[in-house]
Amino acid sequence: MTIRLNIDGEVAVLTLDRPAALNALNFEMLKVLSQLVDDIEQYRARGVVVVGGCDRAFCAGADISELQGRTPREHLDGAVFGQLVFSKLAALSVPSVAVIRGAALGGGLELAMACNYRVALIGAKLGLPEIKLGLIPGYGGTQRLPRLIGTERALDLVTTGRMVTAEEASEIGLVDRLVDAGDPVAIGKAFLAEISTGHPSAIHLAREAVLAATRLDLDAGLRAEAELFSRATRTDDAREGISAFLAKRAPQFSGR
Repeated sequence: MTIRLNIDGEVAVLTLDRPAALNALNFEMLKVLSQLVDDIEQYRARGVVVVGGCDRAFCAGADISELQGRTPREHLDGAVFGQLVFSKLAALSVPSVAVIRGAALGGGLELAMACNYRVALIGAKLGLPEIKLGLIPGYGGTQRLPRLIGTERALDLVTTGRMVTAEEASEIGLVDRLVDAGDPVAIGKAFLAEISTGHPSAIHLAREAVLAATRLDLDAGLRAEAELFSRATRTDDAREGISAFLAKRAPQFSGR
């Protein structure tokens, strides 16, 4: 199978496993990914780690050979399907992190941007080179990139198609952390462990509130935050967290 799902402890690990093509995404892989994301929701995982199954690439992009001979309608349907799959990953109820080793280009970077977090190993290269083929990104790259790094920087990367190093990606906010070396799965699990120490429902609500800022104006976003805060206060774990704080003891969260 070109994409593997493994439940490693409390973490779901998605591995792109098409090394001969540098893990390039073909349409069959997108269908498999869509099903696996649905499967992840059935597990009580703490989070999701997405990695490439070879040293040279996280994902080199879409499989360009599949673009020949397609009608405009087929191209439209293909782009919409890819966007839906990546949006489904972005909407998971648990946090996701892409650990980028090697190249993350085109559709590969779009996949990484659909995750909540990105960690890059030193030596990684990231970019949206579609313009060099007379194309533009089609799986959400033109929409997610400006939200991460701002409009001017996004225009630079999209219209030049240039690649950035892991260090530059970190400087401009495209990746959240740099790592010198290590096993990508272990790196992803360690990253998730840092952000998963709180009440899982509170983490989910916090993510929902932050993401609301990307689609709502300030007044609507503030109303959404207030409602989500109210929902958080009604959980057993919120009551336990407050009680534990006042009693100066460690909280014993139940997940409810």
